[in-house]
Amino acid sequence: MNQKKIIQRSKFLSLVLRHKPEKIGIQLDENGWVKVNHLLKALSEKKQPLSIEELEEVVEKNNKKRFAFNEDKSLIRASQGHSVDIKLGYEAIAPPETLFHGTATRFLESIREKGLIKGNRHHVHLSAELDTASKVGARHGKLVVLKVRSADMAKEGFEFYRSENGVWLTDHVPVEFLIFPELII
Repeated sequence: MNQKKIIQRSKFLSLVLRHKPEKIGIQLDENGWVKVNHLLKALSEKKQPLSIEELEEVVEKNNKKRFAFNEDKSLIRASQGHSVDIKLGYEAIAPPETLFHGTATRFLESIREKGLIKGNRHHVHLSAELDTASKVGARHGKLVVLKVRSADMAKEGFEFYRSENGVWLTDHVPVEFLIFPELII
């Protein structure tokens, strides 16, 4: 598959594995998993056929590593970002000293008021790398990257999780744990 097709398939899989499984008639289990053979059959029935080899290629070559197979590749799920009610089953772990959150400047007023909130997703998404946070934030408009005092949050009892693809997750980042850039151009 060429890169354009991989991106197209990845976006559709994100839709059905994170937000709207009913769109193709599948049901995620309580941890977000669906049987691979059920997914492939449902895709075929909805005129979106995908072979197991193509699915493996999408999972492997997706630049954001959005999807994960179980050990024997009989199950698949999105790694994070769900708006449907699931339990990812990640264990709480200690975060690094600082994490980053990329966003658009148009959201700053709300963030200064409420902190980072998860909205309709299960968690706030954070990155250990400035570059990754910048790429994520740039998709939403004029970029601003916020620093999160994650180690201080953990000391105060906030829990952090890390998904299979390295995205850091937490329920909320209060304003007092955010470091805003001094100058936004």
